[in-house]
Amino acid sequence: MEKNLVEVNLDKLVSFRRDVHRHPELGFEEHETSRKIREYLEALDVEYVSGIGKTGIVAWIVGSREGHGASVGLRADMDALPLEEHSGVDHASRHHGRMHACGHDGHTTMLLGAVEYFRHNRAFSGTIYFIFQPAEEGVGGGKAMVDDGLFERFPIKEVYGLHNWPGLPVGKFGLVSGPIMASGDRVDITIQGRGGHGGLNPHGCVDPIRIAAELISKAHTIISREVDPLNPAVLSICAIQGGDLDGFAVIPNTTKLSGTIRALDEETRTIVASGLRRLCESLEHYYGATIELKIEDKFGVTFNDAEATESARKVIQECFGEDALVRDYKPSMGGEDFSYMLAVRPGSYIHVGSGDEDHPHGLHNPQYDFNDSIIPLGVSLLSRLAVASLNRQYS
Repeated sequence: MEKNLVEVNLDKLVSFRRDVHRHPELGFEEHETSRKIREYLEALDVEYVSGIGKTGIVAWIVGSREGHGASVGLRADMDALPLEEHSGVDHASRHHGRMHACGHDGHTTMLLGAVEYFRHNRAFSGTIYFIFQPAEEGVGGGKAMVDDGLFERFPIKEVYGLHNWPGLPVGKFGLVSGPIMASGDRVDITIQGRGGHGGLNPHGCVDPIRIAAELISKAHTIISREVDPLNPAVLSICAIQGGDLDGFAVIPNTTKLSGTIRALDEETRTIVASGLRRLCESLEHYYGATIELKIEDKFGVTFNDAEATESARKVIQECFGEDALVRDYKPSMGGEDFSYMLAVRPGSYIHVGSGDEDHPHGLHNPQYDFNDSIIPLGVSLLSRLAVASLNRQYS
């Protein structure tokens, strides 16, 4: 497999990626990252507009061949996570409690590599838009860019994105038509009871700890008994806060829970949310407590268009070989707010293998670091996807 299908200055790109890694910024706070991207674009004399969806940027390059309005968008995310880094690499985060633990520094770098390639190779018809998106990590950057007129201001007809995937070895690509990433809802539950002495008068209390325990137990049966077993779904209560560990005999007034709902279709998503609402209402009435349930829509299902996905499959096989595509690839129950863009324009989202002996850690792990060896693969893939899309629009 030829890894460097387009010419890239790998040393330059790796240096940029590691600089961004040293200085991670959280969602909608990517001011320095955005500045560095703008400087890179300006050095290439590439046109762009900044401030889209707060800190987002859209750049574009028009091909030198005559055309009739074909256009395609390539998207990369650029925010970091609120996580303390323990990777031990020389370019580790210099900011306490923030790190690039999902590889968005690498995605941004690969997109800049594609910009630089097309800056010097304009022998195509149409316009390629390069979308640098803020705030992917559950903060709504994709939605913010769409709401800020991304597709009205820039006539993008198809849009593509990729994500490094440590669960796949370098040189492998994961792709599926239809849902590839799950919807994601944040669940917050507040149980307001009546506290008191845990030894003297527990019978006079409305114990929110007891209610929380029952709620957690019953919530985890919603999937197994209300959802079609052939429709993937997840309901996880991931955090609980109530009382004080030093107050061993104190029943608190309030207990709070948080968690997430994931599904690959809207009907299943609704069934799980409805089941959780009914459960909270029944426990509220039974125990005489007040239970407040909030379900926040973080992102929808990331849905790959069939035609765009078939085009992407052909690009991968032609560029990287028949065996590069993982057979019978399965969707992930992780979420991705690229879903907001794919809900408006057809396109496809691709997992790019990044796992090897030197990069065994998964996404969102404090020991994770992006695998720089896949930068040429990402640049090549993005570039070929764009050209294939433009050519299809003219065919």
